[in-house]
Amino acid sequence: MPQQAAKKRELTETAGSPAAAGVIESLDPRTDEVIASYPVADADEVARVVERARPAARWWESLGFDGRKRWLLDWKTALASDAQALAAVISRETGKPPGDALLEVMLTVEHLDWAARNAAKVLGKKKVPAGLVSANQEATVRYQPLGVVGVIGPWNYPLYTPMGSISYALAAGNAVVFKPSELTPGVAVWIADKWQALVPNQPVLQVITGDGDTGTALCRAGVDKVAFTGSTPTAKKVMALCAETLTPMVAECGGKDAMLVDADADLEEASNFAVFGAMGNAGQTCVGVERIYVADGVFDTFVQKVTEKAKRLRPGGAPDSSYGPMTMARQSEVVRGQIDDAIARGGRAVLGGPESIRGSLVEPVILVDVPEDSSAVREETFGPTVVINRVADLDEGIAAANASKYGLGASIFTGDRRRAVAAAERLRAGVVTINSVLGFAGVAALPFGGVGESGFGRIHGADGLREFSRAKSVARQKYRAPLNLLSMERKPRDMKIAAWLLKTRHGRS
Repeated sequence: MPQQAAKKRELTETAGSPAAAGVIESLDPRTDEVIASYPVADADEVARVVERARPAARWWESLGFDGRKRWLLDWKTALASDAQALAAVISRETGKPPGDALLEVMLTVEHLDWAARNAAKVLGKKKVPAGLVSANQEATVRYQPLGVVGVIGPWNYPLYTPMGSISYALAAGNAVVFKPSELTPGVAVWIADKWQALVPNQPVLQVITGDGDTGTALCRAGVDKVAFTGSTPTAKKVMALCAETLTPMVAECGGKDAMLVDADADLEEASNFAVFGAMGNAGQTCVGVERIYVADGVFDTFVQKVTEKAKRLRPGGAPDSSYGPMTMARQSEVVRGQIDDAIARGGRAVLGGPESIRGSLVEPVILVDVPEDSSAVREETFGPTVVINRVADLDEGIAAANASKYGLGASIFTGDRRRAVAAAERLRAGVVTINSVLGFAGVAALPFGGVGESGFGRIHGADGLREFSRAKSVARQKYRAPLNLLSMERKPRDMKIAAWLLKTRHGRS
């Protein structure tokens, strides 16, 4: 592999990551073959792109909800009708199997469709009650677009995740400048080209490729909001950049997602979902499964079932592989470090171990009885490994799940619906699935986001549309108020009546 390509494989999302001679190379992680080269946009170019977006944003807003809906649905049709080609780009840049890439396209299209069709209902003008004291006022609220939104996307789901911001920001009436990960620029360019083919003269959606410095420039370019997806340490750097100009942001960061298995759970179903959530996409899923807490009475049986299923997985670079290599090769060392730490602290590997790591390809690893202070339990892994620990019951599992700085997703498996719903309320996580994992991903109406070091703000659903809007409140006086209190010449009689009203309405228990 050429030296420049090797350097590219070491790039991370950290601000300031290097690029050689103003160019980044997109690589196939299965072969390290160079797919294509893309320019690194410097600060001046980023500023020009954002400036071009300003008049486009005004044009886009002027179309109204119906006009934007038509364009967005046409774009959706263009993406869906060429889904296999888009999935091929995703597969080649990430290394994931073609089937997984196509599933990513399917979920993305569902969200784009929902955002386009529901923006008017969620964001359109609505009357709100004025209340007794202000009965002479007509009160309305609507949501206006912010202007230009900067989106900084990840590499693990290079279409589905950033489109969770792009789709909703566009539907809300904003222009978007999208900076994809250095590892997956081709996906971003592909979808932008589809947009430009429909709307060639209005740069409502633009892509800037580059490294961490490009992302830094976008945060400083005067965008009206930044939507960031990536690691928690990088989110803190982005937040500091945005603070320089009080630019608001939404942050979807890492997770250490827990799965709880109750004594009455369907173990066959739970074990199937455990393997999918932990090993799918080579474990590179921020809201997958990294920790599993299992009730003592069913622990051994559950571990046996998960192990048997994980043994059947065949990772590799073939189209029919269970999952592909690490998209970012250096992530293998993070996985190795956590496995070593878990075993050194007394945990056991019932499947695989340090020997499971073969360069960027990692075989499934299942660890049990791992101390809760191990990095394998406390830190995000982003690899095809899972920790399974024993707990007395669901209550102890909830306590263990909540004892984390992260709070992105969680899942519960139990045969008792009432207990499951009660447990979901107690879990400190932005999204909880019951008797499945990742079940929310295709439900476009559900908002998604985390708490704690998993980030803040929400994408998807009505909350996702409002995330890229600002509320505009209007009060219109319909007739003169019976009590003229908004005057420098208030009458004693009016004040006396107002005092009586205050005591009558609010001064009694």
